[in-house]
Amino acid sequence: MSRLSLVKIDLSEVRSSAELHAVLRDSFQFPSWYGCNWDAFWDAITGLVEMPRHLHLLGWNTLSGRLPEEARFLQKCLAHMKTEYPEFAPDVEFL
Repeated sequence: MSRLSLVKIDLSEVRSSAELHAVLRDSFQFPSWYGCNWDAFWDAITGLVEMPRHLHLLGWNTLSGRLPEEARFLQKCLAHMKTEYPEFAPDVEFL
């Protein structure tokens, strides 16, 4: 299976942590038993699915305003992946 070139995720309508994790689960095609927390997200992006080459997170400012802590965790996980697994980490744009 080859890596997708680009995945775009619209976060502009997300209003809760549960909604955010549901959008991430669906967008990255995590398994149905995905735990919907940041530890589970880390495990999923580093071992369960193949991440795209490029990731566009649309509505980032809206998400950051509504759920600043969740936005920070998401950004931190993606940055950590770039450091720990640069060959598998997507280039991320926060739009």
